[in-house]
Amino acid sequence: MIALLAATLFQEGWKVHEVARGGQPLTAVAADYTGDGRPDVIADVDGTVRLYAAPGWKETVLHDAEKIRLIHSETFDVDGDGDPDWIGARYSPGLLFWLENPGGEAKGPWARRLVDDRLHGSHALLKGDVDGDGRPDLIAGSGLPAGPNRPYPNSLAWLRVPADPRKAERWERHLLAAGDSPGLNHYFGFGDVNGDGRPDVAAGAKGSPEADRRDAEFAWWEAPADPTRPWKKHVVAAPAPGATCIQQADVNGDGRADFLASFGHEKGVLWYEAPSWTPRWIHEDLKEPHTLVVADLDGDGDVDAATCAFGAREAWWYENDGKGNFARRLVARGQSAYDLRAADMDGDGDLDLLVAGRDSGNVVWCENPRR
Repeated sequence: MIALLAATLFQEGWKVHEVARGGQPLTAVAADYTGDGRPDVIADVDGTVRLYAAPGWKETVLHDAEKIRLIHSETFDVDGDGDPDWIGARYSPGLLFWLENPGGEAKGPWARRLVDDRLHGSHALLKGDVDGDGRPDLIAGSGLPAGPNRPYPNSLAWLRVPADPRKAERWERHLLAAGDSPGLNHYFGFGDVNGDGRPDVAAGAKGSPEADRRDAEFAWWEAPADPTRPWKKHVVAAPAPGATCIQQADVNGDGRADFLASFGHEKGVLWYEAPSWTPRWIHEDLKEPHTLVVADLDGDGDVDAATCAFGAREAWWYENDGKGNFARRLVARGQSAYDLRAADMDGDGDLDLLVAGRDSGNVVWCENPRR
């Protein structure tokens, strides 16, 4: 049995830096959008997409034409011009669009272009090279059940960037889970689970009220040789009411992919040990850990994890000893989140945590004290 380390909870000197205050930000991402070598932040605050330029977090409105309430975002160089662009997702009615970075100093608005308007209920976005062509693709959900203008219920998709994304009507859409991702899918994992050299996709689903949450699950879909063909589903845990986040990683150093996961609409952070997906609790009583970061936060070569729980209003990171034993480390109290990312915000070589705090009404980054 894998034991949980460190019953004593303590704070390790993480510093919380405020980027913005006000509204209910649901998503925030970081990249060098202005080309000055420093990471900036783009966040959606009550339907307005705003750029906060480092180091002083000067605010520039990038999009507020329709006050589109967005639930998640992603960032990468969509058009291949050398600077990062931004992609946003509205849950319902479904809408994915990208904003083209004009480059240079912060100025707005950015040109808006359609990605997809047929996927309904995309709670999250994730970039990853699905087709192996060396360029990022976009993974998105279509988690709402069948209904008017919902042609892809209970599904997951990946979208290939067109050759000329500035002129394309929509991106090229491929369903990887066609109707077999029930339960209102939330966040994704991307990586090779079965060791065949192809990246697979995992998802957590909190459970739908129509099914009395019996359709809640953690699952992964096995990528075929041709990723445009149907993918094979494998269940990790079901029913799993409140499931939200799942990411694959070798947690215990045995060479096999395990899963780290959280119950963002219930309680708890845990990992599932391969190959039988045995559950190993990390933080069983943490209320609504709706976010999950999986990364080497202490620089010792193994994978750690972090979360910020909107129910508990606490941020934590979990130090892995390389064998799947985790020590709980408090980052901040009084901080809520709907989105959490790992990024080197201060250029010191370690990963910090960027938080979009819906209920705390702020965007902050938490400085990793590792030196």
